[in-house]
Amino acid sequence: MCAKNSFLTSLGVEIYASGHRRWPDEVKARVVADTLQPGATVNAVADHYGVQPNQVSAWRRLAKQGKLVLPAILAEEPVFASLVVCDTPPAVHSYDGRAADEGIRIIIGEVRLELAADTPAVRLAEIVRALGAAPC
Repeated sequence: MCAKNSFLTSLGVEIYASGHRRWPDEVKARVVADTLQPGATVNAVADHYGVQPNQVSAWRRLAKQGKLVLPAILAEEPVFASLVVCDTPPAVHSYDGRAADEGIRIIIGEVRLELAADTPAVRLAEIVRALGAAPC
C-alpha cells in the first residue's frame, strides 16, 4: 500500500480495489477546514490529501450550505469579535415616543441589552464575555 493510501486509511477513508474512495463527513470537514487556514490554497490542500481540487471545492460548497459541519477551531490565542462604537443620533426616541436616555446598547442576534452610559468598562467586558460563552 502506498504512503498516500496509508495516510488516508489512517484518517478513516475507505479505499476500494477499484481505486474508489469513500470519504467520511468528518474527513471532508477536516479537508475543508484546512483550506480555511491562513495561506492555504484549495490546490495545495487537495494535493496533500490526494483529491481533485474541484472535489474539495464541492465540499466547501456543502459546508457553506450547512450540509457539512466543520470542526471547531481551537485558537492558541484569544479571539476577539469586532465591536462597533458609534454616537447616537440626537433624534433617537424610546419605544414609547419619549426621548431616549444616552446609554450603551449591546445587540447580539435577538438579544438586546441597554445599559447606563456610566456602566464601568470592567462590567461591560464581563457581560460581553458572558454573552460570548452562552450556549446557542
